[in-house]
Parts: sequence; C-alpha cells; structure tokens
Amino acid sequence: MVNLLLLGLAIELLAGLAAATFDGNLNYASPSRRHSGLGIDVPHVSRRSLKRGAIAYRAEELNFTHGVASGDPYPDSVILWTRVAPSLESDASNVTVEGTVPLYNHDTQTYVNADPSPICVQWKVFSNGTEDVVSSGEAYTTSDIDYTIKVDATGLQPFTTYNYQFTICGSTVTSPLGRTKTAPPADGDVSELRFAVFSCSNYPNGYFNAYGNAARKDEQDYFVHLGDYIYEGNAKGERAHEPPKYLFSLYDYRTRHGQYRSDPDLQLAAQNFAWITTWDDHEVSDNGYRDGASALNNTEQSFLNDGRVSVDQRKMNAVRAYFEWMPIRQIDLDDNLRIWRSFQMGNLLDLIVLDTRNYDRSITDLNWNTEYIDLIRNDASRSLMGSHQEHWFYNQLSKSSERGATWRIIGNQIIFSYITESYGLSGDNWNGYIANRNRTLKHLYDHNISNTIFLAGDSHQNWVSDLAWLDEKPYNTETGDGAVGVEFAGTAVSSTGYNGLIAPARTAAETRVKNNEVLQWQDGYYRGYFLLTVTPEKLDARYYGSPSVASRNSWDLPLANFTVVAGANKLSRPVAGGSVEAGYVRGGKTSPTNVTLNTDTWEWDIVGYDQMYIDTSK
Repeated sequence: MVNLLLLGLAIELLAGLAAATFDGNLNYASPSRRHSGLGIDVPHVSRRSLKRGAIAYRAEELNFTHGVASGDPYPDSVILWTRVAPSLESDASNVTVEGTVPLYNHDTQTYVNADPSPICVQWKVFSNGTEDVVSSGEAYTTSDIDYTIKVDATGLQPFTTYNYQFTICGSTVTSPLGRTKTAPPADGDVSELRFAVFSCSNYPNGYFNAYGNAARKDEQDYFVHLGDYIYEGNAKGERAHEPPKYLFSLYDYRTRHGQYRSDPDLQLAAQNFAWITTWDDHEVSDNGYRDGASALNNTEQSFLNDGRVSVDQRKMNAVRAYFEWMPIRQIDLDDNLRIWRSFQMGNLLDLIVLDTRNYDRSITDLNWNTEYIDLIRNDASRSLMGSHQEHWFYNQLSKSSERGATWRIIGNQIIFSYITESYGLSGDNWNGYIANRNRTLKHLYDHNISNTIFLAGDSHQNWVSDLAWLDEKPYNTETGDGAVGVEFAGTAVSSTGYNGLIAPARTAAETRVKNNEVLQWQDGYYRGYFLLTVTPEKLDARYYGSPSVASRNSWDLPLANFTVVAGANKLSRPVAGGSVEAGYVRGGKTSPTNVTLNTDTWEWDIVGYDQMYIDTSK
C-alpha cells in the first residue's frame, strides 16, 4: 500500500514538473487560458507523456523549421520565438479552438495518439558577441500549439543587445543564432531611438525586399509592423498562397503564417531585430470589424456561402494562430482579443500601439453598405476601438505627457488625417469614424499634449500630413501653424498600390496634395518602408522604396526625408527640404534620379524595372 502511495506521489510530482515546464512556453496560455475554446489544459497535455508506450521524437527527426524571432522588448526582458517540428506542415486539428468545456480534454482526441510526447527545447541568451549566458530556460512544445515555442527571457539589462539560441534538449541540434535588444528603462535618459516601420506584406504579390534591405542596412533598433502581416486570400502566381484557398480554419491560418515565415528576407529581419507588431484586417479577414468582415458576416446566408464558419469562430482561429506564430506578449489573459499595449522607452518617447480593427470596432464599409456608412460616419456612438480601448488611449496620451516623455508615437493601422479622394471620403479609415477622430483631437488640444506622431499603414501608399482639427481650430497649410502633431503613413512591403506607370502616379499624387490642405507629400508608386530617428530635439522620417517586388532584389531607393522639431507640432518647412525623389510635395519639386543603393554590395547605381508586382492571375 505504501509503495502504491509513493508511486502515485511520484507520478503526481512528475506531472507537476512537466506542467511547470509547459508553462514556460507562453503559447500554452496565449491568447487566453481563461476563456472557453482559447485555453489548453496543460495538465492533460503533460500527462500524455507519462502514458505507457509514449516514444519521444529523436533529435534527428526534428528541425527548427522557420528560423527564430524576438519581440515586445521590455527593459529587463524580451519575447523569444521559434518552431521545432518533425515537418514544415502545420497540425491539421482544430481541437484547440473547439469543445464544450472551458479547457478541452485533449485526451479524447484521436490525433493525440500520433503525438504523445512533447518536444523539449532549451534556450539561452548570451551577451552580444560572446558565449556568456545571462538568461536560460527549458520549455516544451506539442502539436497543440503547432510546435511553436514562445518564452519570456528575463533578467536582462536595459537597452542592451543580446544573442539568443534554441537547442533540442540532450542534442547538438540548434536553431540559427538570433540577435535582439531590450528597451530602455522608463526613467532613463535616451539620446536616440530608431524604428523601421512596415505594413501590408502580401506574399504572392511580391517579394519582401523591404524587410531584407532594412535588415542588411542595420540602422534601426526595432522593427514596427502596423498590420496586414499576412493576407487571408487565395492569390496565385509564382508565390501562390498556401493553402490555396481563403482562410477559415485554425489549420488554414497556421499554414499561412508558416508560409510567410519561410520568406528569407522576413527570416533575416526576424532573426536580427526585436519586432513590435499589431494586426490590421487581413490577419483575420478584409475590412473586419467587431461583428464581421466584407466577406463574412453574422448571417445564416453568409455562414452557408462563406466557409461554413461563424464570424466568432473564424476570428478565434486567426487570433490563436497569430499569437502562436508571433513574438508578442498577451498582456491581459482575461481579454483574448487585446493586442493594444504601450512601451515606455526612457524619457524620450512612449510607443502606444492601437487596435482599430478587431477589438470593438463599429461596422465599417463592407463594399455593399457604402451609402449607409456615409450616412452614419459622424454618429457619436461610432468607435474604431470601443470605449474600453478608447479611454485607455486617451489616458495613455495624458500619462505620457505628465511623466515628461518628449514624444508620443501612435502605432495605428489606418490613416488618421482628413483625406478626401476623388470618390469622396473613405468609410474604412478614420474618415468613417469622424466623431472618434474628433474626440482624439479634442483630447490633444484641450490637454495641450505636444509632440504627437501618428503612424499608419493599410493604404499601400505613402502619405505625410500635419495633424489638424479642420473647421474647428485654425490651421495654415503653408506654414503648418495650428497643427497638433504629424502623421507618417507608409506604403506596403509588397501589396498593390498605384498599379500603373510612375508618371501618372505622380500626377495622382499632385491631385491628392492639392485637394487636401493637411497633406504635404504623397506617393503611391513605390513599395517600401520608412525609418524613424527620434531624439530629444527632433524626429526625422526617411522613406525608402523598392524599385520592384516582382523579383527578389536588394535595391533600396531613398524617396523623401522629413523633420519634426520638438515642440513645433508640425512638419518643418520647406517640407522634405523642398525636394523629393517620387510623388508630389507641397511647395517643393520632384527630382527623380533613380540612384539606388544595393544593400548587398553597398554600391549605388541608376536602377529601373518595367514590372513592379508579380502576376498573380495565373
């Protein structure tokens, strides 16, 4: 009897130890272990390995299939990510987002029989360029979370560069060596920070040259991605989407994330820089909002015609895959959709990251309700964020100003400024939620919050504007006086913008600038990114373009440079120094040279391509 009791205690102890090791992998808790369908029963997973006949994978059967990544840097920690698996293929089971109990009993699933043993991985963080280990740990992964590993490496020093690596336990099988950087302490004196800013990376549409160029140039401290990191469509071509269908199931979204992470330029950038990300709509579905999207709505007809999946289930699938595959923290386990968060980076700046898409957004333009959206765009009840996030946002702006941070940088998905197009106002950006924008501007003006910079993606084009409350506060478009900040909106990594020749693209840019008094520069031709350099005295934004994404190449074309002096709350004049490479600048000239840097060879040359995008029609 005593022996049986001791045996039972030993098994219980082993299960407890295994569970503790499973807890070391954040993906078993993320996006939420406190919500039905979004949590994984870790004790059940750990007990599987104790079953008779369970055979562990041999190290030679496993690979680090998608490189390494890091993200969400804090002063004393950073998130590390990898995937170690017997194949590139994602797990096909939807079990982790289905079930009728709060934490689904995975022992009832027959697919578990093929994966009875967890994979053990050790991780280490080294002082940069050395073998001195400063943080380490061990974690397990299984098919339940698509064999991903996400750990929080703690005990690090602020604003310090480190290397890191994963190793399959008890073997010499290692991942690529990664590099990352922690954030400055909130109260630290910081002389400069640099951010490379990206959005809208459509895999079939073109190569991710912008990622590779920025990574090779190695000028930034961190990568910021404003969303549309993946696309949910079924485009064809030489980089055709996998799976070759619109995404609905958990397997679909996992497979698509895996395909994007196979891109060598994305792997290079992920391996060498800490990323701070938010999602836009295409991580779930085009033109998404709280209760649906343009291609899937909460109706029986939509359910029957579009994937036979509900809006909530599809969003759950997409959210789980995103948190499994991205090096991001889930900062509130009681709120499975919360991706909005902030980073205090010394006394220099606060980076405030929003979710204007999926959290609690009022209905948007779904392509069939455009006239309706036009009628309600100014309703006071409409919000891009929902009341919870919106009040948090205003409080973050005020707290940042009160704590003495010089700059407030807003990582936002969609264009904030009042921009009129030839067809009128968009219903899918801040123009569709005018009262929400007015509340934001009122908070900035009423509380005298200075040095506010909005970042945006989504539109697949470049836009640079003064932030002004038109028709409410005085604003001078020539001098910028009366503005309360600046917006830098970036083009896409590879998604389609102006689909034509560069000369008519420049004409279209000129029309836009002349029709919108806050807009100071616009270009829709080039794909690319921009680099923010932030100091206590000023903020500089340098825009770069890829001459073509129809092929993988290393050409990086400087497009335009802008400056915002601290306290000025407007773009410095003359805007862009009076001259830009592409597009149209107010009060200046466009002087195209095509003098482009090869980021592989560091040589400059005059470069031009006949084709911007991959043909995805066949």
